[in-house]
Amino acid sequence: MSSHYRKTGYRILAYISMAFAFVGVVLPVLPTTPFVLLAAFFASKGSPAFAFWLDNHSKFGPIIFQWRTRQAIPASAKVLACSMMTLSWGFLFWGGTTPLVLMIVGITLVAVACYLLTRPTY
Repeated sequence: MSSHYRKTGYRILAYISMAFAFVGVVLPVLPTTPFVLLAAFFASKGSPAFAFWLDNHSKFGPIIFQWRTRQAIPASAKVLACSMMTLSWGFLFWGGTTPLVLMIVGITLVAVACYLLTRPTY
């Protein structure tokens, strides 16, 4: 695969990730931080101008910097993510989802929460 196509693919993935991040600003069920970090990763591979904009953005720049230097996640993002995961599992439970699905989803959400909570906080 040529370098041009690879860069174009990364650029497209960066813009899609950023679109999800902007949607996450409005919808509390969609997290913003992971999509900003994904956008920064993809932009660094495919669009230096977009990567520069993200790195220097007043809101997103500090998040990206903290992740790159310390793999740190904002406390508010941790609280929101864990709250939404708990709420989502609760909806499944009260919605009558089968025990097998509850168990699989529960284990997955606990694993994600453990990962989040073991990252440094800023």
